[in-house]
Amino acid sequence: MKIVFFGTPDYVLPVLDALYRTFKSSHESPIVAVVTQPPKPTGRKHFLEYSPVDVWAHKKKIPIFFDANEIAKNNVEADLGILASYGAIIPNTVISHFPYGIVNIHPSLLPKWRGSSPVQATLISGENIAGVTIIKIDKLLDHGPIITQFTESVAPDDTTESLRSRLFERSSEVLTTLLPAYLGGKIKLREQDHKNATLTHEIKKDNALIPPNYISAAMTGIILVKEKWEIPFIKDFEIESTPEAIERFIRAMQPWPIAWTLLRASFAEVATKVEQGFGGQAKRLKILEAHLETLRTTNHQLRTTKLVLDEVQLEGKNSVSWEQFKQGYPNAKFS
Repeated sequence: MKIVFFGTPDYVLPVLDALYRTFKSSHESPIVAVVTQPPKPTGRKHFLEYSPVDVWAHKKKIPIFFDANEIAKNNVEADLGILASYGAIIPNTVISHFPYGIVNIHPSLLPKWRGSSPVQATLISGENIAGVTIIKIDKLLDHGPIITQFTESVAPDDTTESLRSRLFERSSEVLTTLLPAYLGGKIKLREQDHKNATLTHEIKKDNALIPPNYISAAMTGIILVKEKWEIPFIKDFEIESTPEAIERFIRAMQPWPIAWTLLRASFAEVATKVEQGFGGQAKRLKILEAHLETLRTTNHQLRTTKLVLDEVQLEGKNSVSWEQFKQGYPNAKFS
C-alpha cells in the first residue's frame, strides 16, 4: 500500500503514526510523501516554524511537499491519499491522480458541520454526541460519499482540544482497520443527505469575542432572553446568550483563539488618573477557564445557573485567577 498523506497540525499525528506502523513492510514505508502547509515565521526574530507533519516526515526521510499540485506534477506513485486537516482545497487534478481517490477524515457526523470548524460547532451547539465521518472526497467541500462513521460522547468539560484529540485517536484505529476492505472494493459507499447539510467556516481571532453585556449578565445568572447571539463562523446559526451557552463557547475556543471580552476602567478611575493600566481605553480580557454554579431562589425551588470565571489574562499581562484579577483591578467593568 502506497499512501500520500495530506495534513498539518499535531492532532493528526496519531493517524500518520498508525498508518506507518500498520502498513510498513520490512523494506519501505507505506507513506511515500506528505503534503503539508509551508513553514511560517514566528516570534520577533521570525524563525521558521515547520508543521508537526513536516517534522514527522523529515525525521523519517519521507518527501515533503507544500503544494498539493506537486504530487501530480512530479508523478508521485501512490494508491490513495489520506486527508486529515490539511488546511487547503485539493484540486481535481490531484484527486484524480490516485487510483483509489483521496480519503478524508472529518470530525463531525456529516452532512452536519461541514467546513473548517466542526468540533467547535459541536461544542457550542451543546450536542452530547460527536463523531467522525470518513469520506471519499469529490470536488465539493466535505461532500463526497461516506465510507464509514462512528460516534463519540462529549464530556461535560470537553474543550475543542480534548474532544478533537480523542476523535483523531479513534480515527487512527478505524482507518487502519477499514483500508484493506476499502481497497478491496468490499465497502459500499453511501451518499450524504445533502439537503440537511450545515456549514462552518474558518475561525478568526475576532470571532472569539463574547459581548461584554453577555458576560456580566451570565455572571449574575441573568438570561438576556431577547438577545440572540450570532456565531459568525457557523452559517445561519445563533444561540441564546445563557450562562450555559457562554461556558460552552469558552471551552470551544480552547486551545485557539481563546475566548475574550472587553473591560474598561471606571469613570472615577479615569477622572482621578488611577487607570490601573487601562489608559482610559477598553482592553481585551482573555477568558482561559470558567465553570457554572447552580443558584437557588429564596424559596429554594427554582434553580438557575451563573457563570464563574476561573482564569483570565488581560492583554499585555500574565494569566491570573479571577480572584487575583479582581484584587488588582477592583473597579474594572465589562464594557
